[in-house]
Amino acid sequence: MEVTKEEKEGVIRAIDFYVEGGRKADGKITAKAFADTATMSWTENGVLKSVPIKVLYDGFDSSEPMDAHYELTYLNVAKNVAIARIESQFGKNKFADMFTLVKDGEQWKIVSKVYQSK
Repeated sequence: MEVTKEEKEGVIRAIDFYVEGGRKADGKITAKAFADTATMSWTENGVLKSVPIKVLYDGFDSSEPMDAHYELTYLNVAKNVAIARIESQFGKNKFADMFTLVKDGEQWKIVSKVYQSK
């Protein structure tokens, strides 16, 4: 099924809040991208880590502004749910980020972020 322009723009709007918060070292901006109950997961030394998304906001708040950008590499939408993958860079750090999003009213919200450092 083809993703509409409106769906893609809505998902990108959420991802833009995430990246802009990193760029400006401002967790409040990043919070606009995520549902209140969102989680962030990754593996560390082969062990699964999963934390409330507030950990990401706190990390951005305690960092310095940095160059940050991304490229959307995959998007699949099924009515009010979506899966997106981006290649991102925050400062010198590169990531493969994957998001599960749900439409909340007219806005897309990230409910889950999983990532792999590159």
